[in-house]
Amino acid sequence: MSFCGGVMGDLIRCMHVTKVHRARGFGGLRRGFKAIDDISLSIQAQSSYGLVGESGCGKTTLARAIMFLDPPTSGSIYFEDVALDSLKQSELRNFRKRMQIVFQDPNGALDPKMSIYDSLSEGMINCNIQKMQRDKKINNLLDMVGISKSYLKRFPHEFSGGQKQRIVIARALSMDPDFLVLDEPVSNLDVSIQAQIINLLLDLKEQLKLTYLFISHDLNLVAYMCDRIGVMFKGRIVEEGSSDQIISSPAHPYTRRLIASIPGSVQIADLPDSNQLELEPDIVQSRLAEKLSLLGCPYYPYCPLADAECAMSAPSLKELSGGHVVSCYKFESGMRPLTLRRKT
Repeated sequence: MSFCGGVMGDLIRCMHVTKVHRARGFGGLRRGFKAIDDISLSIQAQSSYGLVGESGCGKTTLARAIMFLDPPTSGSIYFEDVALDSLKQSELRNFRKRMQIVFQDPNGALDPKMSIYDSLSEGMINCNIQKMQRDKKINNLLDMVGISKSYLKRFPHEFSGGQKQRIVIARALSMDPDFLVLDEPVSNLDVSIQAQIINLLLDLKEQLKLTYLFISHDLNLVAYMCDRIGVMFKGRIVEEGSSDQIISSPAHPYTRRLIASIPGSVQIADLPDSNQLELEPDIVQSRLAEKLSLLGCPYYPYCPLADAECAMSAPSLKELSGGHVVSCYKFESGMRPLTLRRKT
C-alpha cells in the first residue's frame, strides 16, 4: 500500500480528500475551516489501519468522510474501486451496509428506551430480514461478543460500560460489514476492560475477515492493534508507515514527540529533550501569525527544528523506504531516521 495510490487488494482508497466546514454568509466555503486537507491513503482488505493524533486533528472527520456520512468537499473515496461520489442514494445505502462504525461512547450509541434485542434488531428490520433469521443472528452475535442471551430484554442502564461496548460491536456486526471504523472504542473504559475489548476486536477481525480503521490518540495502543499507522496533525497526514517503522524509526518531529510522551517507555536520541519541545507562548504566537500568512508546514509553530523554509510552504509526503512516508523538510535535507533507546 502506498500514500500515492492503491494496489491490488485495497478495500478503501482516498485520493486528495479535503473537508471544509463552511462559514456563514457569502463566500462561506472560501472562509470556512479546513478540517482535513488533501489526504491520500489506502487500506488493504483484512488489515488494520491506525489513525493517531491529538484531539481535534481531524481523525473522526476523515472517518465520517470515508463512510460518506459527511461527504468530502473535494477528492475521491473508493470502496473496492467504486467511487462513492458516483453512486445514487439507493446504491450508497447498499454500500453503507458494508461499512459500520463503533463509537467512542457506548452510552450515547445506545437508545436508553430500547431493549438490547430491539437495538440489535433495528438495522436488520430496515433490511427486511425476517424475525426467525434475526433472532438466530442476534443469538450468534451475542455469543461472539460474550453477552448472555438471557439479557436480551434488558435496557442499556442495566449493563456496565464494557458490556455496552460489546453490544455496540454486536450491533455493528449485525449488518455483516467488510469494513469497521473503530472511533476510540476503549477510551471511555477502565484499563482492565480495555484489554478485553481490544482482544475481542482482534479475535473478531480474524474470525470474520474484517478490515479496520482504528482511531485513537494512544500511539502504543494503535501500534499493538494495527498493521499500518497514519499520524495526523492539523488535518494532514504527516507520517505513514508500518507499525514497526513508526515506532522504531519515527521520522517526523510530531511523531517523535508522541513517542516521547509515552510514560516510562522510550527516550529519543538526536532530538532536544521532550520538555524543550514546548515553545514560549510569544514565539508560538509569532510563528502562528507567520504560518497563517505564508501557509507553511502545519507543525511549524511547535517544531524545534523549523526554519524559514518550513514557513514558506507545506512539505508534501515523500517516501523514505518500504512504504514509509513523511512530510518534513528537515528529514529531506539529510536528517537520518531517529532510533529509540530505553530509559535508564
